[in-house]
Amino acid sequence: MDIKKATLVLEGGATRGVFTSGALDYLMEKDVYLSHVIGVSAGACNAVDYVSKQLGRTRDCMIPQDKSGNYYYGLRDFVKERSVMNMDLIFDKFPNETIPFDFDTYFNSEMKCELVATNCLTGKAEYMDDRHDKKRLMKICRASCSMPLLTPIVNVDHTPYLDGGLADSVPIRRAQEIGNDKIVVILTKNEGYRKKVVSPAMQRVYKRAYKSYPNLIRTIFRRSFEYNKTMNYLDQLEKRGEIFILRPQVKPVSRLEKNKETLFAFYEHGYHYMERRFDDLMKYLEK
Repeated sequence: MDIKKATLVLEGGATRGVFTSGALDYLMEKDVYLSHVIGVSAGACNAVDYVSKQLGRTRDCMIPQDKSGNYYYGLRDFVKERSVMNMDLIFDKFPNETIPFDFDTYFNSEMKCELVATNCLTGKAEYMDDRHDKKRLMKICRASCSMPLLTPIVNVDHTPYLDGGLADSVPIRRAQEIGNDKIVVILTKNEGYRKKVVSPAMQRVYKRAYKSYPNLIRTIFRRSFEYNKTMNYLDQLEKRGEIFILRPQVKPVSRLEKNKETLFAFYEHGYHYMERRFDDLMKYLEK
């Protein structure tokens, strides 16, 4: 396997991550691997499956084939667990039983991987990994994917974390710090997308929910500004040919899409769009 010296940045977006999994599955079929990977939220799940070289695993996790793989809670369980998703199923039963994660390949990989989570105490992004402890690695993934209000806070090493996208949705600056000349970014929303500011009503909800974490609240309120600034910066870098961006060319699925056919179609879009852009990507990586 020829590992190309480049950094791969993977945006999150909950079930929109099936677009990314399709794109990465095509790269894995072509045996194309980049030396550094940074994954945020659903992008963290894609990142670890890419480093462990498990073609199709993220797709199979995100698109359940039967009721045993349905990770959405009903109303009763949502009230009990305070989560819209069965996070134990996704980050414990799936990797250890139902859809086994190849920990050995991941732990021994030459590729560097960072999973982004937001520290609730500081409100800042942290870039984490573990190449020894299976439980801790899955806990980091879980923290990176824990959406505010919809899933519980996750404690890693006695520190509370939430979704990495709150503090660093698309960590292009982190990628630049790594120092590779080539950076590939896979986004899960269309060109031109920008986030809206948090409404006053939702601000009140966040303040009540996270009153113990004032820095986290500030980060959540600033998220749209930081995200939009990052998108503008990415557009500039792309126009100058300094980075390679792959983004959906069709309307993305909803963030919590449940329909299998809809999700698979978006997965297929990611796969075939990477196929169409593959020669352009190789030219970019090799020039």
